[in-house]
Amino acid sequence: MRPKPAPRAWQRMLSGRRLDILNPSPLDVEIEDIAHGLARVARWNGQTRGGMIFSVAQHSVLVAEIFGRLDPSAPARWRLHALLHDAPEYVIGDMISPFKAALGAIYAEVEQRLARAILQRFSLTPDPSAALTRLTKKADRISAFFEATLYAGFETGEAMRLFGAPDVDRRFFEDLLAPMDPEVAQALFLERFNVLEKAL
Repeated sequence: MRPKPAPRAWQRMLSGRRLDILNPSPLDVEIEDIAHGLARVARWNGQTRGGMIFSVAQHSVLVAEIFGRLDPSAPARWRLHALLHDAPEYVIGDMISPFKAALGAIYAEVEQRLARAILQRFSLTPDPSAALTRLTKKADRISAFFEATLYAGFETGEAMRLFGAPDVDRRFFEDLLAPMDPEVAQALFLERFNVLEKAL
């Protein structure tokens, strides 16, 4: 009896790349694939108000902009890291935090390998400093507060308990919080990436 072949662990991208999800190579990472995928992945498992999803691409741009507002002197390299903070989700989707916790170490390991390959592909350190990680998480939580209260049905008090009170004014980001077609979110993500990469 022939041994059963190992299950396929790669995904074919629209660029033609075949990305091995379990052992990803930076050489198989393309920013166009990331932007395309993230623009079609829904935040909050799609449990949001309105006729359009709030995509991970839109969230990523919002986090990078909040990051820049929190620390206007932050180098472009840090802001690019913030833009790519959820980039692995172009392959594995946006798992909500409770499900991530239930999956535990297995999910975390796959996500970390993808993140390292992505960061290396764009000449960013795969081991960000504590300060960069802390600021990115803060921007991420502020974005989550805005999204939760605007789109995901959370009451303000509940969102404050889960994500903390935002210490930046939402009015700075109204255009990024408005519903976006996936093609628009994809183009915006690529535009922000190109601006930051040129600034490195």
